[in-house]
Amino acid sequence: MDSIDLEVLKTAASWIGAGHRCELITVIKTWGSSPRPIGATLAICDDGRVVGSVSGGCIEDDLIERVRQSGITRTIPEIVSYGITADEAHRFGLPCGGTIELAIEPLSSASTIIDLLERLDRHELVARNLDLESGAVTLTAAPSGAVQQIAGGVLTTIHGPRWRLFIIGAGQLSRFLAQVATAMDYHVTVCDPREEYRAGWHLPGVRLVHAMPDDLVIEAQLDHRSAVVALTHDPKLDDLALMEALKSDAFYVGAIGSRLNNAKRRERLKEFDLNDEQLARLHGPIGLYIGSKTPSEIAISILAELTAIKNGVPQQLRVKHADGQA
Repeated sequence: MDSIDLEVLKTAASWIGAGHRCELITVIKTWGSSPRPIGATLAICDDGRVVGSVSGGCIEDDLIERVRQSGITRTIPEIVSYGITADEAHRFGLPCGGTIELAIEPLSSASTIIDLLERLDRHELVARNLDLESGAVTLTAAPSGAVQQIAGGVLTTIHGPRWRLFIIGAGQLSRFLAQVATAMDYHVTVCDPREEYRAGWHLPGVRLVHAMPDDLVIEAQLDHRSAVVALTHDPKLDDLALMEALKSDAFYVGAIGSRLNNAKRRERLKEFDLNDEQLARLHGPIGLYIGSKTPSEIAISILAELTAIKNGVPQQLRVKHADGQA
């Protein structure tokens, strides 16, 4: 399952390869409320087909109509704005008078899309630098934490897995979690030293390693864009990895298990000299309560909580765990 960004790039590459003209539209600035964030992309083909989203539908309809009426005629990038007036905001469905600024770039074989996809396939974090005057494009390695920006007439967009998720355990729940997380722009690594769990476990785009989980966590040098989720139910595997993760800068550390099991886990972790502040960072029972029972539902609840923390949602606004959650 590809992320939206990757799906847009792959589709645009296929259109170019088939001889179609197409454009890449990128959100570069917003004012007020906006349904899509900076960096959101849309590709539109000369026959009106689209992939991706920059507004949730309203602006897309206008872009499609313009292509159907006039075709794709741009030869260099153009910056356009929607929603500047109250009437336009109402017409395009931008809430609260929101305004959105877009970069519209005509694509061709010289647009480095194929090269970019090859680098993304190697899990690289890539900066794509678009000269807004000439349309020339270069690719460079992007540092961790890089963000989209415009400077000196160049639009730099960031592509690739911007967040890291380390999953301890290669069970069925891990598979669902890894699939959805990959689509959410996470670079996912699954770790399980147990051969019987790794056998037959294959998921495109997901790295599977057989190291001891605590060794992997130490080697990964977790930063504020990293998350660790322990799913084995085996203290010998989970606890040491959690100990190292809780000492790190990881923005999220969670472990599966009932309230009772998590209480016992916290007592065990105290023996590893973790302080109360570090232990308070452990999310367990893991996930937001949504009544989940199946592995796929539990995966959604985990990612819901992980997303809330990543996006800075206050504790009081998150759904509390049910008393009986397993």
